[in-house]
Amino acid sequence: MGVLALIITLAMFQPCLLANASSSTGGVHLGSQQAALLQWKSTLRSSSASLDSWRAGTSPCSSNWTGVVCGAVAHRGRRATPQAVVRIDLPNAGVDGRLGALNFSALPFLRYIDLSYNSLRGEIPRSIASLPELSHLDLTGNRLHGHVPREMGSMGSLTVLLLSLNNLTGTIPASIGNLTRLVQLTIHKTSLIGSIPEELSKLTSLEYLQLSGDLLSGRIPESLGNLTKLSLLRLYDNQLSGPIPSTLGNLVELQSLQLSRNQLVGRIPPSLGNLSALYEIWMYENELAGSVPAEIGALAGLQTLHLAENLISGPVPETLTGLTNLNMLQIFSNKLSGPLPLGFSNLSKLEVLDLANNSFSGDLPSGFCNQGNLIQFTVSLNMFTGPIPRDIETCRSLHILDVASNQLSGDVSGLGPYPHLFFANLERNSLHGRLSAESWASSINLTIFDVASNMVTGSLPPELSRLVKLEELLLHDNNMTGSIPPELSNLTNLYSLSLSQNQFSGNIPPEFGRMSSLQYLDIQLNSLSGPIPQELGSCTQLLFLRINGNRLTGHLPVTLGSLWKLQIVLDVSSNELTGELPPQLGNLVMLELLNLSHNNFSGSIPSSFSSMASLSTLDVTYNDLEGPLPTGRLFSNASSPVTWFLHNNGLCGNLTGLPACSSPPTIGYHHNSRRRRTRILVATTISVPLCMLTVLFGIIVIIRRSDKPHKQATTTTTAGRGDVFSVWNFDGRLAFEDIVRATENFSERYVVGSGGCGTVYRVQLQGGRLVAVKKLHETGEGCVVSDEERFTGEIDVLTRIRHRSIVKLYGFCSHPRYRFLVYDYVDRGSLRASLENVEIAGELGWERRVAIARDVAQALYYLHHESCLTQNLRLTFQTSAYQRS
Repeated sequence: MGVLALIITLAMFQPCLLANASSSTGGVHLGSQQAALLQWKSTLRSSSASLDSWRAGTSPCSSNWTGVVCGAVAHRGRRATPQAVVRIDLPNAGVDGRLGALNFSALPFLRYIDLSYNSLRGEIPRSIASLPELSHLDLTGNRLHGHVPREMGSMGSLTVLLLSLNNLTGTIPASIGNLTRLVQLTIHKTSLIGSIPEELSKLTSLEYLQLSGDLLSGRIPESLGNLTKLSLLRLYDNQLSGPIPSTLGNLVELQSLQLSRNQLVGRIPPSLGNLSALYEIWMYENELAGSVPAEIGALAGLQTLHLAENLISGPVPETLTGLTNLNMLQIFSNKLSGPLPLGFSNLSKLEVLDLANNSFSGDLPSGFCNQGNLIQFTVSLNMFTGPIPRDIETCRSLHILDVASNQLSGDVSGLGPYPHLFFANLERNSLHGRLSAESWASSINLTIFDVASNMVTGSLPPELSRLVKLEELLLHDNNMTGSIPPELSNLTNLYSLSLSQNQFSGNIPPEFGRMSSLQYLDIQLNSLSGPIPQELGSCTQLLFLRINGNRLTGHLPVTLGSLWKLQIVLDVSSNELTGELPPQLGNLVMLELLNLSHNNFSGSIPSSFSSMASLSTLDVTYNDLEGPLPTGRLFSNASSPVTWFLHNNGLCGNLTGLPACSSPPTIGYHHNSRRRRTRILVATTISVPLCMLTVLFGIIVIIRRSDKPHKQATTTTTAGRGDVFSVWNFDGRLAFEDIVRATENFSERYVVGSGGCGTVYRVQLQGGRLVAVKKLHETGEGCVVSDEERFTGEIDVLTRIRHRSIVKLYGFCSHPRYRFLVYDYVDRGSLRASLENVEIAGELGWERRVAIARDVAQALYYLHHESCLTQNLRLTFQTSAYQRS
């Protein structure tokens, strides 16, 4: 009976024993794997809906758990193949929690992990190295921080390791060189520093190596030439230095070479001509010198060659004309010279050609658009001569046409139509003829149309009003005649209209009041007549208005006082305007330059002008104004030179050079018999009296207007090599001692940023105001020019800038021990940093991003067209489709 009972008992429990055997894999039960996954789920901040299928009482292998795949695994040499979790595949699944909370030791059979584009936090756990069979690990696009564990070097089965778009710090561990099965290694956009380990040269199975967008420094190891299976090598956007190793010419299977945005020097190795499989070379924004190697012309499969913004010199080698598969050639902003090879017409597959900002000369070859593929043709800022090639004149595939700042000639009437063109810049050439109404009106996608500074004649076609996408229309400095078409008011997206320095006649169209987006209107130096239309007061987005140098008559409309955003300039000088100045102009509290000179204005200067707190330059000379000056800062000796008020009919006030109001008018200040009609803006030089100079530093103390309202602010400079401290439009005490004290003698505690030429400090002054102080380094430290040149140059630029989207300069200090600039403080840092922070970027909706992009574009436009502070602001056609990264 005992034996029979035992047999019956064993028979009853046999299913349980079999179930236990089948659920156990190498000593790790499937139940343990289930428990590890459920435990991890419980730690997540907000359980994603995709993990709802992970429930207790169900099996990850038989219940279709989302993202979990089971597979057969060997069981201690037996034929039976129990199921185990071998794959976790949860990309972009909303997983939010710590990766380290997952018990990897309970999942020893994992072969594949993809947790990319989630919200994983914390460090990469060292325990992940306990997965001996893992071959694919993708943690891209999370919030992981800390170092890459050196223990990962023991994961000998890894073939794919992807760690991009995390907050990883430290260096790349040399132990990664032990992963000899690795085929793909990608670490893009992290904060890793240090050099590229030499040990990576042991990864002889590697086909894809991308270490880009990090902070890696040092040289590119020559030993990378041992990785002969590499098809893609991408090391762009780092701080790598030194020459490009010639050993890269050994990578005969290489298809993509991207080394852009580093600090590489020396010549481009001719050995790259050995890489017959190469289809793209990206080396822009380095310091490469020498000539373009003729050997590159042997790369018959090359489709992209981007060598822009380097120091490459000499002519373009004739051999490049053999690159008949090339669809992108960008070599702008180098020192290339000479004529282009005639064989360039062979490059008929080109989609993007950008040769701008070099010293090319001679005629432009024809044939670039023979096959109708060309999208961008940019040759600006060179010395090309002759006509625009005929195939370019009629190239219907063009999106960008930029031939500005050359010596091109020929008739513009043959250009177009361009149905896809959105950017056309023909300025600063010797082009003549009329603008074809039909051709340009048919270019319906135009957003920027610039034909300024040529010899264009004829009238302005009213048909241009069909270009409803147009944002900039720049036709200044030509010989155009006739009236300004009122139909232009239909261009509701237009924000910049410049028709100055032509021979336009007739009235300013009142319809312009309907241009609700207009921000820049420049129609100065024409022959316009009649009154200033009061409808202009409806253009409430205007920042810049110049109508000077015409024959305008009548009163200054009171509606101009409604232009509350007007900031850069209001210039109505050198006209025939009469009447009194409207007090409403005092509402323009953001305006920085007001020129009313050379008219017939009478009466007194309105007291409301005292409210124009931002005004830095005022010119009312050569009018019939009389009476006392208004009170306030603007009309004090400290702020106003007497030259702003001369040649009137009896202005008086407490200003050196003007008669006191209690005295009879001085004849010398009456205007001349009839005004001298000059067509240039009267240059006013601000007299800067020396008020106080300290013996040690020469620091000027600006008295707070809020504390002592009757004291006047002063601006002081010291000639020669002495100490200098100057402040413009700053309401507060800004003294040298205050800055040194606030930063504890420029302690690192207050550093918020550092560059090649200076360090930026966050400074809270005694009055509570926050400013940013950029302290220049004592030596060049990588600067191209000396500190003194850079310092004075930056002052010269910033003191001329008047734009709401450009950081404001408050003051500067020059001293044998210190040189620094004082700016307005921007507390959220750079836009790039904000976009790379997932939480902050989430606050920037598309409407705000579009607004930011427009503000940046308008600031660049102001720098290029109004301040003339840069010679190389261009549009390039570089999209992700061309970057291929």
